Amino acid sequence: MKSEDTPFEGGPLDGRVLPVLLGPTGHPPKVYRVPVPDGAGGPPTVLVYRRVPAGAGAGRLGLHQGWKYEYDPTGRAGRLRWPWSKPDPVRDPVRDPAPDSVRDPAQDPGRGPVPGATPDGGPEDTRG
Repeated sequence: MKSEDTPFEGGPLDGRVLPVLLGPTGHPPKVYRVPVPDGAGGPPTVLVYRRVPAGAGAGRLGLHQGWKYEYDPTGRAGRLRWPWSKPDPVRDPVRDPAPDSVRDPAQDPGRGPVPGATPDGGPEDTRG
């Protein structure tokens, strides 16, 4: 397999240059995960680095200078993004209040009915 010396920036591997295996397209993986064993015997901590283009200037011809990895402190491992996949849920504090608060439609009539709420009248009410 072919490998390429790739610099790492940020996090515990800052300033190191490690050989990274290249994929079938000749590029290193987009996300590089480094498991760090726990000294107490617990589950390992996983450091996540994301691939970004190296070199700020692409030169006159517009060719990029290779790749480098930047530390991702969130540690969220990326997933495949297919066109038909749902986007990652982003909680909007205005539309979705904190889970410990209870929404009362009587206090906030502008939002409309609460999903899953029983409409006016009971199931035995046949008059509509």
